[in-house]
Amino acid sequence: MSSESKSGAVTPMRIAYLLSYYPAVSHTFFRDEILGLRRQGIEVETLSINDADTVSAEAEPDEHARTCYIKSAPKLRVLAVLLSACLLRPQAALRGLCVAVQVAPNLRYAFFYWVEALLVAERLRVLGVCSLHVHFGGPVATVGLIAAEAFGLRYSLTLHGPDEFFDTEKFALRQKLVRAEFIFAIGDYCRSQILRLLAPEQWGKVHVVRLGVDTERFLPHTTAANPQVVIGCVGRLVPEKSQRLLLESVVRLSVPVQVELVGDGPDRSALEAAAEQLGVSNRVRFHGALSHAATETMLRGVDIFVLPSFAEGIPVALMEAMALGLPCVSTYVAGIPELIQDGVDGLLVPAANVEALTDAIERLLADAALRVRLGEAARQKVCRIYDLKRNLLLRAKLLKELAGHNPR
Repeated sequence: MSSESKSGAVTPMRIAYLLSYYPAVSHTFFRDEILGLRRQGIEVETLSINDADTVSAEAEPDEHARTCYIKSAPKLRVLAVLLSACLLRPQAALRGLCVAVQVAPNLRYAFFYWVEALLVAERLRVLGVCSLHVHFGGPVATVGLIAAEAFGLRYSLTLHGPDEFFDTEKFALRQKLVRAEFIFAIGDYCRSQILRLLAPEQWGKVHVVRLGVDTERFLPHTTAANPQVVIGCVGRLVPEKSQRLLLESVVRLSVPVQVELVGDGPDRSALEAAAEQLGVSNRVRFHGALSHAATETMLRGVDIFVLPSFAEGIPVALMEAMALGLPCVSTYVAGIPELIQDGVDGLLVPAANVEALTDAIERLLADAALRVRLGEAARQKVCRIYDLKRNLLLRAKLLKELAGHNPR
C-alpha cells in the first residue's frame, strides 16, 4: 500500500509477481495486468520460474529484460544463495525446507522447490519487496508458499483453474489458500472451487476479479466476404483444448470451411496427423504460436470462432473473439457459461459431443443473421463485464486496500 515517507512524499505500493513463464504468448493477460497496474501507480517487479518463450521474448523485450528468471540463475549464484541462507539465516532455511517436504510430491521436487524459493526470497530482499503475488495454484505457487513461510513474506494468489482444482492434494492447494492473505478468483465458478477448500470464516478473503480485454483495441470491423467460411481457434495444442474434436466436426459439415489454428504444444504432431487421416489437411492451417498482434490480425479474417475445450478457466482468447464481434461456439465447462449464455451471446454445447458441436457450427453456417446477432451481443457482454481497463482499476484498488491489512 502507498505510504508516506518522513519527508511527507507518498511512496508507491510495491509488490512482486511470481509467474511460471513471463512474458508468455499464451498468457498475454499477465502482461496486460502488470502494465496496467504500473499505470495505476503500483510498482510491480516480475519474477518468472522459467525463461520466456522465444516469441514473447522477441515481442516484449523490455519485460523480458526486467524480469528475474529463477531457473536461469548461474550455478555459482545458486550455490552462493544456498550457502548464505543456510549460514546466515539457518532457521528460515530449515523452516522452508520443512514446508517443501510437506507440500512437494517427493523429496527430489522438495529440494528443487526449496532452492527456487531461496532464490525468490533473495531476489525480493535485494529489491526491498516483502509482498509476493502468484498467478495459478500449481508448482509456481508451491515455490511462493515455501518462500513466504520461510521468510515471513506477505503471500497472495490469483487462481484461474482448472488444473489445480482437479487434484487439490497433489498441488497442496488447501495449504496455499489458508496461508494466502487474500485470493483473487477470475470468476464465480473459480471462487466456488476455492470456497469449498476453505472454512467459512476465511471466505471473506476471496474476491472475484475478472480478466478482460482492451475493448478499444478489439473493435468489430467489416471485412471482405471470404470465398468460404473461415473458422478460427486459438489455444495451446493440448488435450484439454480439444482441437481434435473441431477437426472431426469439420469432416461432418455440409459445406467446406477453412480452419485457422493458432497455438503450439505437445499435441501438434498428433493433430496434424489427424487432419491428414480425416482428409481435411488441405482445409486446416497450423499457424503455430503467434504474437498477440499476429493473432489479432488472424482473428480479423475469421467468420466464426470455435473453442471446443474439455477444461478451462475463463479463456481470454474467447473474450477477444467476442470483443471483435465474432459469433462464438464453446462448451459448458467450468467458467465458460459465465462468459457465454447459450443462444444469447454465443452457442454452447456439451463438451466432447462432436454431433452437438457440428450442429452448432451448422446453425451459424446456415444463418448469417444469427451470426450477426450473436456477434453483436457478444461484443456487448465483453464491454459490460470483461473490459480490461475497468477490471484493472478494480484489481489495483483491491490490491492497495488489501495490502494494508494485517501487515507482517
